[in-house]
Amino acid sequence: MKPSDHPPSRPPSILWPQVWGLASLQAAIALTWVIYNLYLPQLLQQFGFPLTLATILLIVENVLAMLMEPLMGSLSDRTQQTIASRFPFIAVGTILAAAFFVAIPTMLLFGSMPPALPWLLPLLLVSWALAMTVFRSPAMSLLGRYALNRDLPQAASILTLMGGLAAGMAPLAGEYLLGLGPSVTFAIGSLTLLVAAACLRSVNPNRSIEDLSAKTIKPRSSPSRFLSWQNLVLLLSIGCCATLGFRLLMDQFPKMLSLYGLGSNKGPILGAIFLSLALTAFPAGTLATKLGNRAAMILGLAGLGINCLLLPLATSTPLAIGLAIAIGAILSLVNNGTVPLALSLAPVGREGLGTGLYFSGAALANSLFGLFVNSIQTLSPGMGSLLATLMFLAATVLVLLTRMNLRRSSG
Repeated sequence: MKPSDHPPSRPPSILWPQVWGLASLQAAIALTWVIYNLYLPQLLQQFGFPLTLATILLIVENVLAMLMEPLMGSLSDRTQQTIASRFPFIAVGTILAAAFFVAIPTMLLFGSMPPALPWLLPLLLVSWALAMTVFRSPAMSLLGRYALNRDLPQAASILTLMGGLAAGMAPLAGEYLLGLGPSVTFAIGSLTLLVAAACLRSVNPNRSIEDLSAKTIKPRSSPSRFLSWQNLVLLLSIGCCATLGFRLLMDQFPKMLSLYGLGSNKGPILGAIFLSLALTAFPAGTLATKLGNRAAMILGLAGLGINCLLLPLATSTPLAIGLAIAIGAILSLVNNGTVPLALSLAPVGREGLGTGLYFSGAALANSLFGLFVNSIQTLSPGMGSLLATLMFLAATVLVLLTRMNLRRSSG
């Protein structure tokens, strides 16, 4: 057979080097937030602030994130159209975030300070949180460049894998991180951010799967001037309901464990959720490419709601671990689908805005959780689990509505 007789090689459907580069940044984001949440109460106490300030700070940070995430995503859409790159936001954001992050524990080195100086700590904490919002939406929206639409959940599974492993360090390695001390731990977090950004930069983040597959796929349409506000509101609402459901689930599960005398095993049991999330991410991505992303998300959200109702059955350590593994596996269907869903609902050329609106909804949920945390703490485990189920049910209905809108627009 002549060389010319060989069929042309099939173009790739996923740019794996770029996906892994983006996943490293996702892991760095998750790790720095783990460190921040672990050390926040300790830092505030050392500077003489009440622990209630931690809740206030988190509410303020999330309210600001509600505004900043879609704003930064939208601004990165403009730079993508003008200079064909979102990386300036990623570079500036990670450098600022790393600088603020490593500066937080250095305030402890000053020893005795004038009365006004300790208030620099809350200002520094909020500044770091703001810097994190500069690059997250621009970075995550890049996923749409690295995979064909049908394969986006499979590509997103690598982000879920890396993010799950990093998030699992809170219940599994929290004591170890606290034992390292703030200076070392925050330095590790800052270095991780910078290394992750460098990894993404090294694999040419501006590359697009459509450039390699131009002859075999239909090119995307030109950027639209018109936004479907209905879709964008749905995106924000899905992010809010799904995140609030997960926050309630993670609040009620430990309560249920303590109720059954399993509080001493809380760390490994909760850690099993994140390990299961990471290990099942890739198979869940494969399933989503076959079922369709929306169908997989609906299955996952409904499954999480059912698992919330099963929390009272976690009466022993084996049952609790089994339930935790099931929660993590089902959660992977949801986490794999969030960014692909945002990309599918946003107009072409507005991917950063769509991704930012989903994260804005998640920030809204975190703000509401912090605002009503005292009331939530008074809920019985059964009532809290029911409320989490209702949130997942609402998110399921909202995802169904996006399918109906898609059929209407294509009809």
